Amino acid sequence: MLRKFFVGLTGPIALAACSTTSTVPPAPPPAPAAKAHEGVVSAADPRAAAAGVEMLRKGGSATDAAIATMLALNVVEPQNSGIGGGLFWVRHGAADNALDTIDGRESAPAAADESWYLDDAGKPLPGKLIYQGPLSAGTPGALAAMAKAHARWGKLSWAQLFEPAIRLARDGFVVSPRLNNGLANYGSHVTGWARDHYLPGGKPVAQGSTLRSPVMAATLERLASEGPEPFYKGDIASRLVATLNGAGPIPSKITEADLAGYEAKEREPVCGTYRVYRVCGMGPPSSGGLTVLMILKQLERFDMKALGAKSPVAWHLIAESERLAYADRNLYMADTDYIDVPEKGLLDPAYIASRSALISPDAVIADIQPGHPAGAPERQKVPFRNDPGTSDLAVVDGAGNVVEVTTTINGYFGSGLSVDGLMINNEMPDFDPVPVKDGYLVANRVEGGKRPRSSMAPTIVYGPDGKVRIAIGAAGGATIICQIAKALIGVIDWDMSAQDAIAMGLIYAPGSKVATLEEGTELAAMAPALEAMGENVKVAPLGLKANAVEFVGGKWIGAADPRSEGVGMDTAGNVTRIERRDNNLNRVHD
Repeated sequence: MLRKFFVGLTGPIALAACSTTSTVPPAPPPAPAAKAHEGVVSAADPRAAAAGVEMLRKGGSATDAAIATMLALNVVEPQNSGIGGGLFWVRHGAADNALDTIDGRESAPAAADESWYLDDAGKPLPGKLIYQGPLSAGTPGALAAMAKAHARWGKLSWAQLFEPAIRLARDGFVVSPRLNNGLANYGSHVTGWARDHYLPGGKPVAQGSTLRSPVMAATLERLASEGPEPFYKGDIASRLVATLNGAGPIPSKITEADLAGYEAKEREPVCGTYRVYRVCGMGPPSSGGLTVLMILKQLERFDMKALGAKSPVAWHLIAESERLAYADRNLYMADTDYIDVPEKGLLDPAYIASRSALISPDAVIADIQPGHPAGAPERQKVPFRNDPGTSDLAVVDGAGNVVEVTTTINGYFGSGLSVDGLMINNEMPDFDPVPVKDGYLVANRVEGGKRPRSSMAPTIVYGPDGKVRIAIGAAGGATIICQIAKALIGVIDWDMSAQDAIAMGLIYAPGSKVATLEEGTELAAMAPALEAMGENVKVAPLGLKANAVEFVGGKWIGAADPRSEGVGMDTAGNVTRIERRDNNLNRVHD
């Protein structure tokens, strides 16, 4: 059932049912000639941003541009996202002021059960078997979600959206430092076609060289002309299943029925207020929307504006709020098709106030524990785990429609396996491998068809006037949540541009033991002051990558993380970016 959330109303409104598109949608009437300034795209690679801008210039919608951008990322940034993975999609519609979200998260094979990652003795398998190879792959959802979105909001033909990606794959693209570094540092598990293609002779393709991918181009051409059908119900699906079930050391049990039965689902968004702004994001199985809101709401009683971005006290407060929110996230959040998540209880003002009361400006909470929100079942805390490989993009078109998408194959180069030029995800490790803790079932345990919990947090924020102020998302595993909360504090409390808020350093404190201060940023110098407050800090690099579009000064502006190769690009040819930070040049945890 489609769900639509109208900003300012009290709940979702059900519309007509719409199944995942499996055939090529009919071409719409010719688009009108593009105006001088039709919109903005922010993406993690300039070639991908240019693909989205190309669609906007042809009269395409924000949805068209977002899909074209993702398809181009599949080619130029194969280590982070692609058709073999999944996504979360958040869209604001300008005409009706409605908010829609699509869950294209990967799902577990139907044969998966609580013993998926356990040996014969009931102990967890070695990490390599969990995080790499066939057992790590879930049923991909990205292409199904793209098709669902295009059927609803696309203006250009389906085939047109593939044109930039096909050109890049067929004619070649220049290998970026990030792709080269990703292969050098994380390419050892890549096998088969992908190893021959990206690591010829065992060495990563050289930075600055031109890489052509005729196999990938041929696959994209097929999907452009035939729609998602071959991937989910045709010969590509058959080869994907054969690849995962034929690889070792422990084959998967995925079936063609898993792919044929995959559905991209519309979910109810998670929305709440921070100050006079309305913050909306993705609900479970993403933990991002809820956890970002909890961090912000727990800080709302503090005068963050008066403290300012240079105050160690402000960053201590952020760290404490992160710890409390992550404790609840780790215990309660998982796929709502399988468990009850106490969403209302977690955001209840009285509950938020009780959690916020634990935060002190001059002391550290001695023992971080999850709380007891209304509606919460008794469950045991699950362990924190990071998942590094992801990409994000934000788009606004000339009509004011806004799309924010976070898309991923999880770790760098996913499972290391590929089919027809497409990397296959390793999303299954986002489940907890141990299904029982202290006699209680873990919420995020493996179950057939279930979608693993995610930290991805595509977010759209509305200003006091009810109009979109900023759309933002990030990559970087469980740091995503902290990146978004930090950036929104920068924009809302500290009057920063989205670009400066994204570029600002990060404090990352998902647990009670250590707060990590991002190396090479202004936060590193705050270590002594934070330690004096009782914080146990370390200074270390954090692989961060965020993108945004914001409406400020009467116009839309793109923002991209200086830690990445990303840019903001508009249809008038303007490019937004600042110099890349040296401390992240060789960091590949996206």
